[in-house]
Amino acid sequence: MIKLPGLIDPHVHVREPGATHKEDWDTATQAALAGGFTTILAMPNTTPPIFDEKTLDLGLASAKEKARCDYAQFLGAGPDNASLAAELAPRAAGLKMYLDSTFGELRLDDMSLWMAHFASFPKNLPIVLHSESRTMAAGILFAAIYDRPVHIAHISLKEEVLLIKAAKEKGIKVTCEVAPHHLLLTAPSSVPPASGGETLIPPPFTGGARGGRLEVRPRLATQADVDALWANLDVIDCIATDHAPHTLEEKDSENPPPGFPGLETALPLLLTAVDEGRLRIDDLIEKMHTNPKRIFNLPDQPETWIEVDEDARYEIRSAEQFTKCGWTPFEGWQVKGRVTRVLLRGKEVVKDGKILAKKGFGSNIRE
Repeated sequence: MIKLPGLIDPHVHVREPGATHKEDWDTATQAALAGGFTTILAMPNTTPPIFDEKTLDLGLASAKEKARCDYAQFLGAGPDNASLAAELAPRAAGLKMYLDSTFGELRLDDMSLWMAHFASFPKNLPIVLHSESRTMAAGILFAAIYDRPVHIAHISLKEEVLLIKAAKEKGIKVTCEVAPHHLLLTAPSSVPPASGGETLIPPPFTGGARGGRLEVRPRLATQADVDALWANLDVIDCIATDHAPHTLEEKDSENPPPGFPGLETALPLLLTAVDEGRLRIDDLIEKMHTNPKRIFNLPDQPETWIEVDEDARYEIRSAEQFTKCGWTPFEGWQVKGRVTRVLLRGKEVVKDGKILAKKGFGSNIRE
């Protein structure tokens, strides 16, 4: 049995408001606790998106009523809410900017719309960028111009991690995260129909998802990209799940939405990598607790830790998970390491697979 600090996931799609058939604050925070996460930071691209005082109040009211672990809510950057976002910043986890395709109130059609946000958002909180490849490079340029920190979400490519490495060497204030699925899955050899195709899974793993269930953004990359991420883990500050649940009916449809659930699979997958010698326990603590706490300026959680049976071997099964979406791309994977107990602020909230925390026990860490 090993004891770890409560994990922090800075990238969770709770799906509330607007898509509670996929997930909500109750089920997402149950899944978080089951996976060893005692704090989650929620993304703003809900329906409606969280981008002003009214929608922030709406999201936080649901969290206050339902959350079982601690939390904070991101604000979304829009084309005309820079001043308001700066005013609301003390109540938010940070600012999320979607520099690639998105929709509605969070759509930023050109770089001139980024400028007001970079100029006005408080520098003690990072701006988080959904950016890929060249838009990521542009975001790093903005960090240098405005001399303020940025955090790059879910990197997936060799060119991205190498550029971030070069930017850090130049003293640019950039941090980044990687999701477990971008470390452990590669793109299928061709784009398959929903019933076919294979994932390329590093030994000794077997099983996994197929077809539309492989749709995710950023897309799964090549083995060369995966190898580059592993080779440059020292450049990567955080491991974040990008928990983005959709129902199986949606994933198996003709137009499957992108995204994977991940809160309950991240730690066992990474503990298995520790067992294989690909990671160290100290790496997990640094990238799943210490660095997220520092980057997002999070408070201490007194009397908070998780206990893990590092020798437990088992198969990942979606039927045993708390997430509402009811599936995982890692179905059938053999893993080693199971969360057995979680304490949050002195209270036992998980014991042997049972969630003991009540709805509303979670605390807004920005209050």
